[in-house]
Amino acid sequence: MSGFDHKVVVFDLGGTLMEYEGMPLDWSGFYCDGFREISKANGLNIPEEKIKRSAEIMRSFNPRLTGREVEFAPEVIFGEAIADWDQKPKIGKVADDFFSGLILRPRIFEYTKNIIDLCKANGAKVACLTDLPSGMPDRIFKSAITEVTDLLDLYMSSESCGYRKPNKAGIDKIAEHFGVDATLILFVGDEKKDLQTARNAGCRFLYIHDFIDRFMW
Repeated sequence: MSGFDHKVVVFDLGGTLMEYEGMPLDWSGFYCDGFREISKANGLNIPEEKIKRSAEIMRSFNPRLTGREVEFAPEVIFGEAIADWDQKPKIGKVADDFFSGLILRPRIFEYTKNIIDLCKANGAKVACLTDLPSGMPDRIFKSAITEVTDLLDLYMSSESCGYRKPNKAGIDKIAEHFGVDATLILFVGDEKKDLQTARNAGCRFLYIHDFIDRFMW
């Protein structure tokens, strides 16, 4: 593969190597469904006004709406969202039930495995840097896409690094893990925030369609 000189290639996941079918970038329109599922799954009969209040609190954490870069643990987000419920299931179950209510269908893109294999065949380490859906624990996200995460040399998420893109903390931690300077990293993504992350970290960047055009054909 001519011109491939990257020591580490870091991929965004959502929109780059996989997607949740039918889900927009902003999931806030589905929050009431998630809280209704928590109520139903636990036999709580939470009034609709409290469901809507919980959804509003959830929206206050939504990075698509707030622009926040600091990550909050699911325990914090859901703890605040159901604070005024008379009965409160354990937070781990709250998260499970909430995302079950969204009826998520992850789909791995057809080219994903070939791209990762290609990078490794050219001597690069392969990592990901992904922002989790607000409130989603790593364990839920990773369990649905093991056919991707099992191929990676390093998995890095907003939960594991504590920050969301375009903060450069994730790239910095990946560079430290592999013992390389950030300038030797290529970050591949699909959004402007991915490009801005690369600029903030001082690493190289390609949009996924440009990566495919340059190295896959």
